[in-house]
Amino acid sequence: MFDNLSSKLDKAFQVLKGHGKITEINVAETLKEVRRALLDADVNFKIAKEFTVKVKEKAIGQKVLTSLQPGQLMVKIVKDELTNLMGAESVNMNLKDEPSVILMSGLQGSGKTTFSGKLALYLQKKYKKRPLLVACDVYRPAAIDQLGVIAEQVGVSLYEDRDQKDPVKIAIAALKNAKKNKNDVVIIDTAGRLAIDKILMDEIKSIHSATKPSETLFVVDSMTGQDAVNTAKAFNDILNFDGVILTKLDGDTRGGAALSIKSVVDKPIKFIGTGEKMEALDVFYPDRMADRILGMGDVVSLVERAQEQFDEEQARRINKKISKNQFGFDDFLSQIQQVKKMGNMKDLMGMIPGVGKITKGMEIDDNAFVGIEVIISSMTPIERSQPQLINHSRKLRIAKGSGKSIQEVNQLIKQFEQMGKMMKMMQGGRGQQMMQMMQNMR
Repeated sequence: MFDNLSSKLDKAFQVLKGHGKITEINVAETLKEVRRALLDADVNFKIAKEFTVKVKEKAIGQKVLTSLQPGQLMVKIVKDELTNLMGAESVNMNLKDEPSVILMSGLQGSGKTTFSGKLALYLQKKYKKRPLLVACDVYRPAAIDQLGVIAEQVGVSLYEDRDQKDPVKIAIAALKNAKKNKNDVVIIDTAGRLAIDKILMDEIKSIHSATKPSETLFVVDSMTGQDAVNTAKAFNDILNFDGVILTKLDGDTRGGAALSIKSVVDKPIKFIGTGEKMEALDVFYPDRMADRILGMGDVVSLVERAQEQFDEEQARRINKKISKNQFGFDDFLSQIQQVKKMGNMKDLMGMIPGVGKITKGMEIDDNAFVGIEVIISSMTPIERSQPQLINHSRKLRIAKGSGKSIQEVNQLIKQFEQMGKMMKMMQGGRGQQMMQMMQNMR
């Protein structure tokens, strides 16, 4: 996420290394590189220029604090301005009405349908809502089929009417259906087109007028850069939407949309999509995103993701097993499943301060755990529950059954034993302190 922008900003801050004071000369040199980095990220020229002017005004003449270097002070100023540029703070959804209507808008291919499912799952898990997904794309039968598959996948209801060709009538009927079945949130997935046209705008405006949504969200593919901002402005002029959803931030995005969209349409970014999985949805926090752009990581979001997958009852059982030296490969496998649910591995690594720079350019495979899962699956139930029984002959059989080498099996068992020792240590005083610190970070 924003790897290219992050590395170019880091290069810009190198200019100030070794200087004892921020001066007009070294600030000008640094900001020249910052502006170049922003323009390369497809940020609007006017916005990039205004951004650097604000940073310069704050930076000139500031004395370096005892514990800081000029580069660090400049990073702090740039971070604050990046945060303000992206909206300063997160903005909650309006879900006061019942049922609350959420109208999805955007061009074809932006990710509206997938995001509708992600949002339904998020509201179901986070707020215990009973969402109803509504298929209002009457032009592509595949869109209705896709939404149906997603609704089943996330465990929510779907309203469709393949015989009705008027999306406004479908939306109105869906609202009646929601009231009848006590669905407290209605998410309307609308049709998109490859480009903005009058038919598209008139149709979504009619749906908007008929349903009076609590939230109108504009979904945009972040990889389209400045085009995303221009499209957002066109939709906002018609709908006056409430917030923006940026999808595909896990892709090779330059970052221009995230950095420009708030300034152009004066509407907050509310959510970001960070992967294909239905759980790959994050609330947008401008300050956290600024940290990530500047290579500082995002530990708070990482902890929150971990806590979303955290099963207290399972954790108690595992802690009990660890204390009695009964932690087995089945328990290890369940932990792996929880980590996989947290999202894209490279995205997770980027949330750890400093790791993003180390892993830059590296291919981090989301299938990294497959080899481990295959080896464990080749063990017998008694071997998984009692790893100490695995001798050389058993290792040979496991290697043959999994299609792996004896060295790979030995390596996994060694790593498993080391992890067991570490988890045992974590149960002590230091481990409790670390867990408390993570809780306090929320």
